[in-house]
Amino acid sequence: MSQKKVLITGANRGIGYEFARQYAEQGYKVTAVCRNNSKQLTELDVDIVEGIDVTKASDLLRLSETLGDKKIDILVNNAGLLHKDVLGELDAGNIRAQFEVNALAPLRVTEALLPNLKEGSKVAMITSRMGSIADNGSGSRYGYRMSKAALNAAGKSLSLDLKGQGISVVLLHPGFVQTDMVNHAGDIPAETAAERLIQRIDQLSLDTTGQFFHSNGESLPW
Repeated sequence: MSQKKVLITGANRGIGYEFARQYAEQGYKVTAVCRNNSKQLTELDVDIVEGIDVTKASDLLRLSETLGDKKIDILVNNAGLLHKDVLGELDAGNIRAQFEVNALAPLRVTEALLPNLKEGSKVAMITSRMGSIADNGSGSRYGYRMSKAALNAAGKSLSLDLKGQGISVVLLHPGFVQTDMVNHAGDIPAETAAERLIQRIDQLSLDTTGQFFHSNGESLPW
């Protein structure tokens, strides 16, 4: 039986690093994609493709060329960006940047790597319940909320477009995770979040494609 392969974006730290570490421990052939490498990532037995800005077409072309015709069993679109957008102090540039990283980049990465996906492949979009309109009870965070809602819409469309090719897609909220993004103010460590997310990806099938889940298994509203 051939070794399964997983590609993870934003793999140098936080949840992305934990994805890389845990998948490697499970025996997967891991391709860890990042803009800036990290010491902890270099210590893992994984293939590292660094210098990749997921918002740049030229970098995505280089990533595709690096992979060649290698097939991917699991694609984890994990790279993300969070700014604090407060009404009265909105920065349009920050909002656009979040759209580029959080919504457009996962779609563009998936499209760029379509030739590497195959029947039975899975695509995981690491989104946020902050992208849920029904679940919004606190307001603010305009760019992040809007970009994650857009990512959810893209993921749902991808699930329909790729189902005929036998490729399933899932939208996953990690939880409130103790990462640099939130100054380590979360409820659970990145290790636990990644473990739960991997379980959700394991359970993903064409029957559940296009759904939005919390890492704990709870189905989330759009």
